[in-house]
Amino acid sequence: MAKSISPLSVGDIAPDFSSTDSSGTTRSLSEFSGSKLVLYFYPRDNTPGCTSQACNLTENYSELSKHGIKIIGVSPDSEAKHIKFINKYDIAFELLADEDKSVHMAYGVWAEKKFMGKVFDGTHRTTFLIDENSKIVEIIAKPKCTDHAAEILAGYNL
Repeated sequence: MAKSISPLSVGDIAPDFSSTDSSGTTRSLSEFSGSKLVLYFYPRDNTPGCTSQACNLTENYSELSKHGIKIIGVSPDSEAKHIKFINKYDIAFELLADEDKSVHMAYGVWAEKKFMGKVFDGTHRTTFLIDENSKIVEIIAKPKCTDHAAEILAGYNL
């Protein structure tokens, strides 16, 4: 498994967050207390990898929900972009519009990236599996976009 760039580790208490979802509702970690939460960070709506990842989670949403798993996707995209993405692909869960990147920074996934010889700051695709007590039970760095639900179930030992 790839090493995470995040300073967080398995066993840490997940940092609280507060950000708006695609409907403009403010969401925070505390509202998921008592539930398993998948908090996954992805670079941008409507790109091939991000679309494959969201669609894989949507296709497996019933199975994940059966195990009491809630899902929140996080990207720096706006609420308006999220609405278009959700509607286009019938995404089954909420997406946080982290335009100020405060949630990214709290989880340590906004950092320098290199692509085709260019260096820039961006989102490192990373998923945090959080238990009912807000403890991080697994960090999936560089998840497999087309098989992410299986990685999540394995991470929760389900």
